[in-house]
Amino acid sequence: MFSYQNLTRRTLNVSTLPPLIVSVAITGGNQGKEINPNLPETPQEQAQSTYEAYQAGASLVHVHRRKADNPAQMSHSPEEYREVNALIREKCPDIIINNTGGGGATMTIEQKVASVFAKPEIQSIDLASWPLLMTYKARKPPLFGRDEDVHINQVFGISHAEAEMSMKLMHENGVVPEIEVYDTANFAMVSNLMDKGLLKPPYWIQIVCGVGGGGSYATMYHLSTMLEYIPEQSVVSVLGVGVSQWPLLAMAISLGLHVRVGMEDNYYIEKGRLAESNAELVQKAVDIAKLLGRPIATPSQARDMIGLPQEPRQYK
Repeated sequence: MFSYQNLTRRTLNVSTLPPLIVSVAITGGNQGKEINPNLPETPQEQAQSTYEAYQAGASLVHVHRRKADNPAQMSHSPEEYREVNALIREKCPDIIINNTGGGGATMTIEQKVASVFAKPEIQSIDLASWPLLMTYKARKPPLFGRDEDVHINQVFGISHAEAEMSMKLMHENGVVPEIEVYDTANFAMVSNLMDKGLLKPPYWIQIVCGVGGGGSYATMYHLSTMLEYIPEQSVVSVLGVGVSQWPLLAMAISLGLHVRVGMEDNYYIEKGRLAESNAELVQKAVDIAKLLGRPIATPSQARDMIGLPQEPRQYK
């Protein structure tokens, strides 16, 4: 297993780096087609978008399912998650399916974790709290579901008890956790879960950078500091939100980290130009990796690194 210990102090040698796992976060739980009309909202759109990203090199898909009767809102229905998981699996036989356990800003912890009962291969969990400050834009016809701007000014967070409950549910349902961390204090929660035997290696960790309102910074200093706290036997990915995405991901690829792209994190492919698809964002990450000499991981290689069974989970 590739070690992240003292990573920023080691001589860089691309030949020693593991194949790059490219995750694609296709939709997100916040904005939608009101921000980028190409963002997939329906389960059929999500499955097709995943297939295109899979063809471009993504080995893992991160899914926020929208409500069937209101695509402006996050679903907390296991049945709706099972539906989209089945559609994705039909098109992408071996892609790793990750359902959100973070949900949306206004959801309860019970609603956030509900996707675990759809039995995804991975479920994300945000081990972080921060003052959330954002605006959900109004959706104009033919879009529907939000008639006016909605301003969010609240604390987004999770308690130790909630984190422990989430981890127990994942264990009971055979789901591997994706640990999302935003700042160094979050590793106290990681340590607590490890000490209680609720988190076992290899640890699949996602470092989240550039969240507005006080979530995390998008700087090399912040990323390098976060790496100092990574537990041994970890597999680490990085995502950058908005304009920070590409500089951070280029750094991450160079260091041997893995990356996440997609319209959840960035609506643009470059300054002033909306992404035409999630596949376009994946392809850009793949192109950067190839320029730097980093091979792209297949789903089989990604499963091996993360500690997932080689046999993909089915949803029929």
